Amino acid sequence: MKIFITTKAGAKERKVKRIDKQHLAIWVKERPQKGKANKAIEKTVADCLGVSKSCVSILHGKTSKHKVLEVK
Repeated sequence: MKIFITTKAGAKERKVKRIDKQHLAIWVKERPQKGKANKAIEKTVADCLGVSKSCVSILHGKTSKHKVLEVK
């Protein structure tokens, strides 16, 4: 399953807003340095969907605000 997300790194708090079934807006506290924000995004999506962190991976947009994630 593919999920399309819009991200905001360096936010004051971590939160998720579901736009529709396949689109999310995600705010994480971590800064986009050395992949820290991407790891936090993967963990946040996994927690939101109730799956393991290893089941979530970024397909496209590792350096972009708009990302495509795959959930196995």
